[in-house]
Amino acid sequence: MSGPGFVAELPVRGRRVLVVGGGDRGLGRIAALRDAGADVHVVAPAVAAAVADLAERGLVRWAARAVTEDDGASAALVVVDDAATAPQVRDWAERRGVFCLEPAAAAPAPAGGVGRVILVGGGPGDPGLLTVAGLAAVRAADVIVTDRLAPLAVLDQAPPGVEIVDVGKIPRGRFTPQERINEVLVEYARAGRTVVRLKGGDNFVFGRGGEEWQACAAAGIEVQVIPGVSSAVGVPALAGIPLTHRTANQGFTVITAHVPPGDPRSTLDYAALARTGTALVILMGVATLPAVTAELIRHGLDPATPAATVADGGLPGQRVVRAVVAAIAEVTAAAGIRPPAITVIGSVAAFDPAVEDVG
Repeated sequence: MSGPGFVAELPVRGRRVLVVGGGDRGLGRIAALRDAGADVHVVAPAVAAAVADLAERGLVRWAARAVTEDDGASAALVVVDDAATAPQVRDWAERRGVFCLEPAAAAPAPAGGVGRVILVGGGPGDPGLLTVAGLAAVRAADVIVTDRLAPLAVLDQAPPGVEIVDVGKIPRGRFTPQERINEVLVEYARAGRTVVRLKGGDNFVFGRGGEEWQACAAAGIEVQVIPGVSSAVGVPALAGIPLTHRTANQGFTVITAHVPPGDPRSTLDYAALARTGTALVILMGVATLPAVTAELIRHGLDPATPAATVADGGLPGQRVVRAVVAAIAEVTAAAGIRPPAITVIGSVAAFDPAVEDVG
């Protein structure tokens, strides 16, 4: 096996895999191994923001130090994405009889000219929910600019030597300003590269894809858009929550609650939202959920309205908690749910396929 994407086919479920490096280039392999059920141990003094986020959420383990031969003692597989360390690790892996997967060779320099940017919506977490066109773009990329919410395992499908750039924005953690992300896209495209901007969900639904398109257009860079399955609709569906149901409602409303009600930056009319009669989908609202639900109730929403919070939608660790809207913030916090998570408020949040009428 040697082609892109074969990591997930290795027999690693339930087995310890040592990853040496944890940099941007290793994101795809780490995520693919995690999704394949491996017990992933990353050893490196520093790692990409997306890897640090996986470790903080308990999805992989990270030892922040240099690797030693003892780290590979019980490993079923060793993966290296640090070229400087590869010869040393290869040597002791061979002596132990452990298969060692080394970093791919760097991609050749571009022939010149101006490249292009492809904005790819990656869907909600599961690489299988990436569109066929999105996968084709990943497989044709010279550079992939991504973040922690993208379906990282699909990076293992990228061509050998592709350059991976992690521009993650972790809540209350590492942060790459949007202006810098725009600059990165333009810089690589001007160097003659085919640049894929891979995000979770859909780039144009609270994904700032419009801003990235404008920045590229202003620089004279060709832009292609490949829509993705929006997390606003995909994640509730994965949790068995239909956002519309003929006997329950006639629509749904999607909002972002990254700032709470009353904040000068908030432009939402919570009184109107409380009266709309549609299902309400709240994105980026884990921290502000207590204030949001209190404001909705204050404006007349029935406190007994069903609600559900879905965390890590489309990922192996997906979780769902349910309560009435008056209690959903407390239940969400008690369950230790952290971003990414989506809250659905409305009768459909209590959907039971065995019951004909959910209204």
